[in-house]
Amino acid sequence: LHLARASRKMAYGKNKRLSKGKKGKGKKAVDPFTKKDWYDIKAPSVFQVRNCGKTLVTRSSGMRVATDYLKGRILEVNLADLNKDEDQNYRKIKLQMLDVSGKNCLCNFYGMDMTTDKIRSLVKKWQSTIECTVDVVTTDAYKMRMSCIAFTKKRQNQLKKTTYAQTAQIRAIKKKMADIMTKESTTVDLKDLVKKFIPNSIGNQIEQACQSIYPLKDVYIKKVKMLKQPKFDITKLMEVHGNAGSEPVVAPTADEGTKVDRAE
Repeated sequence: LHLARASRKMAYGKNKRLSKGKKGKGKKAVDPFTKKDWYDIKAPSVFQVRNCGKTLVTRSSGMRVATDYLKGRILEVNLADLNKDEDQNYRKIKLQMLDVSGKNCLCNFYGMDMTTDKIRSLVKKWQSTIECTVDVVTTDAYKMRMSCIAFTKKRQNQLKKTTYAQTAQIRAIKKKMADIMTKESTTVDLKDLVKKFIPNSIGNQIEQACQSIYPLKDVYIKKVKMLKQPKFDITKLMEVHGNAGSEPVVAPTADEGTKVDRAE
């Protein structure tokens, strides 16, 4: 009996938390989205649709500034959505947030890619695939890596099933590709270069120039990757955006009327 009483005492002494309530019981689960704000994403003026989406960020508190967490974000947008043209749905445009004006995040071009399904639909049997990559620097000091892809096609009245180009012909086509990409990129600034990417004018130019070597089809700038950017300049970014940062002036309605200066 004495032993049983002692063991009971020991058991009660060991479990010190038996008499207390549950740990962290008073804490309420707070929804993290209540501390966040929505910001509009503004695309550069070369695209038709300027409002290309929204993004979330935790509100500024103490030493933490919300805008610092927005700058530098990279987003991928389909060119069909930016230009309201479904024929351009195979192109993906990368934009980088560089500055915040009010509730607007001002973006600039950061890169370009093609969708996987488009590339796979182009690659077929009985033809040569020719790819070329070159590093270019624009007049406003943006360094980029551009990749071009092309495919050989049948000559007029050709009966042979295959259209394989010889090694020497492929080498000549690659040289022509590199020359045209370098020439078209190094003589313009980034804004004008993006204008050339949208209608695929560089690809069409390469196709025309290589007809004498071997007939080509489906010539595209496959990928553009940003390697180096110049120091951030707000005036240049505002040039790219036009008046995107400022609020649009709303014309007064018929009920309101216009403000008139009172005669003295």
